[in-house]
Amino acid sequence: MNNLGAERISPLDVALEQLRITAERIDLEPGVYELLKHPKRSLIVSIPIKLDNGEVGVFMGCRVQHNDARGPFKGGIRYHPDVTLDEVTALAMWMTWKCAVADIPYGGAKGGVCCNPKEMSKEELERLTRRYVNALLDIIGPFRDVPAPDVYTDAQVMAWIMDTYSQFKGYSVPECVTGKPIILGGSEGRTDATSRGVVICVREATKRLGMKMKGSTVTVQGFGNVGWNAAKIAYDLGCKIIAVSDSSGGICCKKGVNPYKVYEHKKKSGSVIDYKGCGSITNEELLELKCDILIPAALENQITKANAANIKAKIVAEGANGPTTPEADRILCEKRVFLIPDILANAGGVTVSYLEWVQNLVREHWSLGEVNRKLEYKMLKAFNNVYEIVEKEKLDMRTVALMLGIGRVGEAIRTLGIWP
Repeated sequence: MNNLGAERISPLDVALEQLRITAERIDLEPGVYELLKHPKRSLIVSIPIKLDNGEVGVFMGCRVQHNDARGPFKGGIRYHPDVTLDEVTALAMWMTWKCAVADIPYGGAKGGVCCNPKEMSKEELERLTRRYVNALLDIIGPFRDVPAPDVYTDAQVMAWIMDTYSQFKGYSVPECVTGKPIILGGSEGRTDATSRGVVICVREATKRLGMKMKGSTVTVQGFGNVGWNAAKIAYDLGCKIIAVSDSSGGICCKKGVNPYKVYEHKKKSGSVIDYKGCGSITNEELLELKCDILIPAALENQITKANAANIKAKIVAEGANGPTTPEADRILCEKRVFLIPDILANAGGVTVSYLEWVQNLVREHWSLGEVNRKLEYKMLKAFNNVYEIVEKEKLDMRTVALMLGIGRVGEAIRTLGIWP
């Protein structure tokens, strides 16, 4: 797997530091702390496939299963050229806490393949996916480990995963994966579930701060599935989207943009850049714009000690996993920025994945209204659980979310016991 530059902070170091600080704060037993520092299982695989040009390409992939004390492993699969085992391990750990904060009966897992899907054909991606699933066949399954989409994977990739797993089992197993197309047992509302959860949390935060959603200025870093849908939902609620960006760069317009039209522009041109009537902006500059709400929805380590002091948003809602480092957390806390941490803010995706899994297990299909009502209930409950402790203990949202998530996992481990 690729090694990232030495200047980049390891997501695993961030995750382990968060665990260490939280373990001390909640007086977690040393044995449970040691157990949670390490994933239950990490599998690295090589994935040889025949490329369209007739040559054989070999890609490195992995699946990390962190902890299953609260239920089957659950977590996305990402296709990205910078995938590393450390990154995937950190993401699996965060998934464990996220499922616990959302009070969903899952443990955390994550998978990844080191590749550049933008340079691969659909046929190559299908061969890659099926070969990857074949390599994971012994450790995944509806009651063992249930994958889902992540960076640069989508419903089509999930369909290939379902079909490959089902072919080996000899019958259709839609509950082996979530985020599928609706025609194959996917859930209504799954595509924008993560984003809807982010905006629900933002809406609740504005209430606590005495702000109004309507008219609030919003910047969104990352215009993939999470970022674009968050911008769309916020726009529909009356927010003014003043800047968005993708991996190529960003656009800024103080008067606001229509995210639907920006999305159409991106579909045609491949990027949000050069959208009419907007100025150009870098991803780094977007983070420091004056706005009411900042939604980092790209990759890890975007807000660091180098730029945290320049963040001007009143609310930061982490659509991405791990976009803020611990040093930056402290700076934002001192600046009284209301930060909604990833393990709470973006839990809408895994919540609707859980709802999809339940529908598949009982072979039902719920309406969009029913799914969104259940999502709203779970997100509100999770937000209020965290915020009530924030108010009582006078702590920040991330500290409390980690205390709640890690505490629940620790309690499950204690109750189960260590066997034999």
